[in-house]
Amino acid sequence: MSATTSSSTPYYYVPAQSSHPVMAAAGLFFVILGASQWINGIDWGAYALGFGLLWWLVVLFQWFRDAARESEGGLYGRKIDLSYRWGMSWFIFSEVMFFGAFFTALWWARAHSVPALGSLDNGLLWPGFKAVWPSVVAGATASPAGIVEPFKTVGPFWLPTINTALLLSSGVTLTIAHHALRENHRGKTIAFMWITVLLGFTFLCVQGYEYYHLYTDLNLKLSSGIFGSTFFMLTGFHGFHVFLGMLMLLFITLRLHQGHFSAERHFGFEGAAWYWHFVDVVWLGLYVLVYWM
Repeated sequence: MSATTSSSTPYYYVPAQSSHPVMAAAGLFFVILGASQWINGIDWGAYALGFGLLWWLVVLFQWFRDAARESEGGLYGRKIDLSYRWGMSWFIFSEVMFFGAFFTALWWARAHSVPALGSLDNGLLWPGFKAVWPSVVAGATASPAGIVEPFKTVGPFWLPTINTALLLSSGVTLTIAHHALRENHRGKTIAFMWITVLLGFTFLCVQGYEYYHLYTDLNLKLSSGIFGSTFFMLTGFHGFHVFLGMLMLLFITLRLHQGHFSAERHFGFEGAAWYWHFVDVVWLGLYVLVYWM
């Protein structure tokens, strides 16, 4: 059992046994099973994937609901707060390493792989190859055999710049909401949180339109050589993280409507804010290294 202090808050809260972890794992099993079958042309794979996702989301909703009830019930003391802070810090660090791998892949392709293919040592294997970046000009797609379709690259104007303004603005509105919560101005906090969520949703809509433009007008795809693969891996995974961050902020906003969090205790809010600011910083790196350089 949990050791308790003189107050009603446990020194370190230990929850009762729960079926949530094994149920979430079961949902992920169907997700992996369905995805693996669907990608191999098995028709029932899509249904298994959808079933697994629905199962997993229902379990997460119940799990997070229980955690919110425990928090609002005063069961989380200082030790739990420290655990959550360290847990979120290490999670964001893992995300830094995740994006660091893709940024490194982009750098390695530009600084080493493409120049190596155009060196004298590979002149006989790749005659006429031009080691330039972006790999879009004639003879510079690392595909002398013609297996990469012609495509056009994308610059920073105007959709990426608009999205940069949207994300930076969302960071400002989120900070305003945080300061309002610390000053116990709940109405102002909720208003600026909704603005932040709307800015995140608008970012995703603009990125979706950008992808449509790239595929239909520029013929830029994931299969467009090393440029296309690194571009879509970086921007696509970032867009997925924006989607997750937007969901975090949305649920925090809904909890604020329910009266959750206070000026003194609101790490759920802070954890989501940390993640959102991390997403902002990653986008700035993408904006400079992918669109400008």
